[in-house]
Amino acid sequence: QVQLVESGGGLVQPGGSLTLSCAASGRIFRLNHMGWYRQAPGKQRELVAIISSGDNTDYADSVKGRFTISRDSAKNTVYLQMNSLKPEDTAVYLCNALIKSLPLSAPGNYWGRGTQVTVSS
Repeated sequence: QVQLVESGGGLVQPGGSLTLSCAASGRIFRLNHMGWYRQAPGKQRELVAIISSGDNTDYADSVKGRFTISRDSAKNTVYLQMNSLKPEDTAVYLCNALIKSLPLSAPGNYWGRGTQVTVSS
């Protein structure tokens, strides 16, 4: 089995910073891309940032220049450093990963439970 567990969410004032972590555990042969999505109240889930196994990254336009995604392959962990936070960043942030559990298996798409980020004065 594979599990993704997020941490690091919380309440922060506008202009503040938070770092989110997502650790993958279980039977993992290869961890491919990992990413962060968010679901804001009354809005559709959107992609925030992704990072490939080759460390190529992509970001939503709304967070470029403020957020940084990175990964530690040895720890099977992905991070999201969030700076200059705005109230509109308030959302549940969910970790997503494409993972091969066995050498000949098809990759599976896994989701964490999410962590709440609230930006408010």
